[in-house]
Amino acid sequence: MLLRALISTLFLFTHLKHATSIRCYECNSANNSMCLDPTVYDQETVSRFLGTANCNAGVHTADQKDFFCRKIVQTILHKGHDPEVRVTRGCGWVRHRRDCYKADNEDHLETVCQCFTDDCNTGATVGSTAALVAAIGVISMFV
Repeated sequence: MLLRALISTLFLFTHLKHATSIRCYECNSANNSMCLDPTVYDQETVSRFLGTANCNAGVHTADQKDFFCRKIVQTILHKGHDPEVRVTRGCGWVRHRRDCYKADNEDHLETVCQCFTDDCNTGATVGSTAALVAAIGVISMFV
């Protein structure tokens, strides 16, 4: 019995990799309006009503994914109706070369941002905000 347990454990360690986990907010504004902008709520309310997921908790196979958090803002273009904004937050596993990018499809526009620390997909990315502030500062020097 002990030999079987040792062989099973050895098999797991030689064929599987252990991954560190990242925790991301996981929600869709279609069924949780708090998902639109959780930064307007206090942290206790967000923790209580906005779901989170441990994206890569535990053990993964050799094709281990490098998980991260993602925020997607979609503007859905309904024919004959006003556009609808929908926000989805969750885990991602295929990284884009840029932290944020825009996509323009036939029936919707979307902005996708990725980040790499726990619970980082609550709001605007820090890098984008810092870049905007720096750009405004440079422009104001010439005006």
